[in-house]
Amino acid sequence: MKKLFLPVITILLSGTLVKAQPGKTQITKWQYGRNGAVSITWDDGSINQFKVALPILNRLQLPATFFIITGQIPGSQYHGKFIGRPVKDIIKETATIPTNKDNFFERASAAGYLGLVGPLDYHYKAGSLVDAGKTEAAYKAIDECYTKVRNGEFKPGVQHNDEYKDAHGTTWAQIKAYAAQGHEFASHMVTHPRLAALDETNLMYEAEKSRLDVLNHLGLAYTFSAEGPFGTENERAVAYLARVYPALRNRMPEPWLKEISRGNKDTPGNTNKEYVQYQRGATTKTPLPMMKAWVDTTMNRKDTWLVLTHHGVDGIGWEALPHQELDEYFTYIKNHQDKLWVATFGDVTKYMRERQSAKVQSSLKGNKVTVSISHPLSKVFYNIPLTLKTYVPAGWKTVNAVQGTKKQSLKVATDSNGSYVLYQAYPNTSPVTLAGV
Repeated sequence: MKKLFLPVITILLSGTLVKAQPGKTQITKWQYGRNGAVSITWDDGSINQFKVALPILNRLQLPATFFIITGQIPGSQYHGKFIGRPVKDIIKETATIPTNKDNFFERASAAGYLGLVGPLDYHYKAGSLVDAGKTEAAYKAIDECYTKVRNGEFKPGVQHNDEYKDAHGTTWAQIKAYAAQGHEFASHMVTHPRLAALDETNLMYEAEKSRLDVLNHLGLAYTFSAEGPFGTENERAVAYLARVYPALRNRMPEPWLKEISRGNKDTPGNTNKEYVQYQRGATTKTPLPMMKAWVDTTMNRKDTWLVLTHHGVDGIGWEALPHQELDEYFTYIKNHQDKLWVATFGDVTKYMRERQSAKVQSSLKGNKVTVSISHPLSKVFYNIPLTLKTYVPAGWKTVNAVQGTKKQSLKVATDSNGSYVLYQAYPNTSPVTLAGV
């Protein structure tokens, strides 16, 4: 009998020990205590994203992030240009000096600005090869380009890439109105170049001048996020972008984040990281059940942030999806919003970083719990509330939460550790006071 009795006592004691003390507070992994996060993002800013997809998102009250090509928007101050030596000197030099590591970036940067139709295609080809780690092949592509230039094989004219052309039709005034509806707008550079093929001067021009137009037309809050075109993960290009933008969809090399890019067939799987960024990009060949499975994976885990990347809609833009499919897909996400926090790319990034760096202090005195929360991040960008979970005395039925002028009436819930409340709190401001009723 003793052998049967002792383990029972141990279990009962362990159950008592794990009960949380009233006042104990933690920051939930996701806003509102949801199981996972979803960010719906769009690249390029093609016209049907706003005419067709955005009304669907608004009807469902789902925010999205739009990475826009700024150089083609009427009223933008900065447009595509080559900064460097006269292109005639570069062309002349290519006749005697083959392309190599010392001159590749200059030549690839200048290719789209020779006043000819055709060399821009070689800029894209070379950049794609660099992104793939095939630098020698990239050199050969640039040599081929300039050989054709010297031989007069290209017609005079101005050439733009397809993404740049598809983005025409939206004004800054319209974008500002869309932003006021709760959507994030962010940089996709000035002209949508292959950043891995640009020299430092021209790469920084694309990044900095795009940011300035966003700043001038939308304000500082919209200069937080960016996406280098083609989802480049080129370390050199990403390092330059990170000087200009606090958050990049290309790469977020946080020590607590497992990154799965949209070109990676991996799944969240097992990880010792606190968070997983699970990027997925639906194309015209992606079955809708697979797209829904990405959502299912996210809401059935506790650590996953699903970052969806979309492009074209109804025939306009790269890999354009029909609006009927988008409507069904976004409705599926909306119907599971009780388990998913749907937020912009920037807001999810801010939440994770705030949570990872925040300190929480709490104390129970009499009928009140006082909670203070702070983090060392810049208040310029890191200013969204965190969701706190505070355990309260068992006798409390409802709780009034006050932080400065903000008041919340909270319902008490229970889990295996005791009674608790969930509520929103802004870091680096006044403490939150919880009073039981």
